[in-house]
Amino acid sequence: MTTPSTKRRSFTKDTFDFLSELAANNERPWFDANRTRYENHVKEPALDFIEEFRPSLHSVSPHFEANARANGGSLFRIHRDTRFSNDKTPYKPNTGVHFRHERAQDAHAPGFYLHLQPRRCFAGAGLWHPQPAMAQIVRCYIDEHRDEWLAVTRRPPFTDRFSLTGDALVRPPKGFAKDDPLIEDLKRKDFIAITSLTHKEVTAATFRDDFAQLCRDTAPFMKFLCAALDIPF
Repeated sequence: MTTPSTKRRSFTKDTFDFLSELAANNERPWFDANRTRYENHVKEPALDFIEEFRPSLHSVSPHFEANARANGGSLFRIHRDTRFSNDKTPYKPNTGVHFRHERAQDAHAPGFYLHLQPRRCFAGAGLWHPQPAMAQIVRCYIDEHRDEWLAVTRRPPFTDRFSLTGDALVRPPKGFAKDDPLIEDLKRKDFIAITSLTHKEVTAATFRDDFAQLCRDTAPFMKFLCAALDIPF
């Protein structure tokens, strides 16, 4: 465990100052002129956080990866994919870190997530935008393990900070009655839980330890999703 004398902040006020200004100046000439600020206050701190978080992550589960590569690792690119979007702004006004499961081929698998954005920071865990067949597998597993699902999503420490969110079907999925006591959970298209974070929390010297505790708080939920998909936790 990191001792108090060696703890240091990964993220600072400069991180959020840059992201705030980027949101107000979301164009390539501005970003090019401020690229060094992005590297020094957003990208490098995030990569440092990922690298230094690896032991804590593996203490939660050895099957999730903290990959500190600059490209193709746990850090999401700042560049937006504008090919199929009406919004042509080139950059995301946030930075995101996704600690993926070792079996994951992309973001659509169980993972722990950290989202940093001025006035909208949060920690997340779960399964985001799975393929319909995968979502149906999770629904069937919930149906077959109802008591366990309620235990991991309706009790502390999960409920002390986290709440389930994400997209849901308008109508009950095939095979489930509309008056099923768990119908709102069974209609979910995303199986994710989030908790809001303040700038003060994110910039604290204890944030790596605090984020690790949040991951531990969601571990039973993540273990349930991994069991549903028949992958190790």
